[in-house]
Amino acid sequence: MWIPVQSAPMNAPRFSAEVKPGEVVSVSWLNRAAREALEGSFPLMWIGGEVSTLTRAASGHVYFTLKDEHAQVRCTMWRNRAQLLPFRLEHGMQVEVRALVTLFEPRGDYQLSVEAVRRAGVGNLYEAFLRLKARLEAEGLFDPAVKRALPRFPRGIAVVTSRQAAAWQDVTAAFARRAPHLPLTLYPTPVQGEGAPARIAAAIDRAGRRAASDGNDVLLLVRGGGSLEDLVAFNDEAVARAIRNCLLPVVVGVGHETDVSIADFAADLRAATPTAAAELASAGYADLHDQLENLSARLARAIQRRIETAAQRLDRAAARLTHPIQRIEQARLRLTNLEHRLRSRAHQHLAAGQSRYATLTLRLNARRPDTAARRGQLEALTQRLERATRGLLERRRAQLEALGQHLAHLDPRGVLARGYSITRNAEGSIVRDASSLVAGAHIEIEFHDGSIDATVDKPSKTPERGAK
Repeated sequence: MWIPVQSAPMNAPRFSAEVKPGEVVSVSWLNRAAREALEGSFPLMWIGGEVSTLTRAASGHVYFTLKDEHAQVRCTMWRNRAQLLPFRLEHGMQVEVRALVTLFEPRGDYQLSVEAVRRAGVGNLYEAFLRLKARLEAEGLFDPAVKRALPRFPRGIAVVTSRQAAAWQDVTAAFARRAPHLPLTLYPTPVQGEGAPARIAAAIDRAGRRAASDGNDVLLLVRGGGSLEDLVAFNDEAVARAIRNCLLPVVVGVGHETDVSIADFAADLRAATPTAAAELASAGYADLHDQLENLSARLARAIQRRIETAAQRLDRAAARLTHPIQRIEQARLRLTNLEHRLRSRAHQHLAAGQSRYATLTLRLNARRPDTAARRGQLEALTQRLERATRGLLERRRAQLEALGQHLAHLDPRGVLARGYSITRNAEGSIVRDASSLVAGAHIEIEFHDGSIDATVDKPSKTPERGAK
């Protein structure tokens, strides 16, 4: 939609044009006085005509002539105004210019200083637009309190637009990208031209009445951008009332970012473009998809942490677990240490005995008792010492053998070699109670030289009747 550009008045302070009788004035003074007289006599106003002899200067200024069947006038539009034009000015175009009547002093050329340009007839359309907007707004048709919220997860979408319009392609592409599972129901209608407002209103009404049977929860009214004349069908009272009377919440996406229509004000939700309208209608699914992706990432991270924690616990448990061979080796090492200690103690006792023997011999030699009488006593003591030593060695050897036998008894395979067996259930757990087995249960029986798989026929407390 075209929006008029406001500008400050260009009238400068009045220049005195009084000339004394016989006074001679310069050309510059004359042109300046004429310019101020023109600017002070004519207000800033709209003038209509056809563009001709259009020139765009390198500086960005635009020069052209505005003419009708009987006259023409030169026009100048400065760069700061020309760059605000919503369309490209072309030769032969029928326009209306908002201009100030002035005079170019250096050449004495009468001209118009143009502030804004619109296509011919736009002014009436825009005034009609403003009048209709004010009247409907006064009725409360645009009241935010009557606006309906869009369902977060609609079942289906009704679309009112032309089948050949680019807006329909934009909408289908947006839903294919964001919510491809949503069914779209097109209610085709012309979006411009004669009879378009009535047909648009009828399509909106038909979509609302068929909402339940078609499975639609939201209605999109869309079309591409255009001039005020192109969008006139969406500035119609019948279309605005059809939007408010529709049984479905209505999203209007007409034109581009800057386009505003009566339908936009009447809609429950206004979108800047047709694509934006589709994005608003599918916002719930898009948000849910983002939430699912976030949850999936969080779940993956949590699973990874659990796996890493379990792996660390497994490593620590494996480090603490001792293999039976290692246990046997540790027992062998302890046995060897005990043997060394035993021999060391025996040598110590023997050495102590020898020391005592030597001491007694010295004392004997010193005292020189009755040798014949003491020799028998010495031999007896020697025999007692030898017997004690042999007895100590035998006791230590017996203890050593007992420890070895005890160690052999601790070996699980030694127990199995004596005729015992180990029974495990289907989960691999050892069965300690026959009552825990039921008929038909699969078990594994491990013997000294191998294992067998078996099935329980009848649970019993007697092992011979428990499996086969």
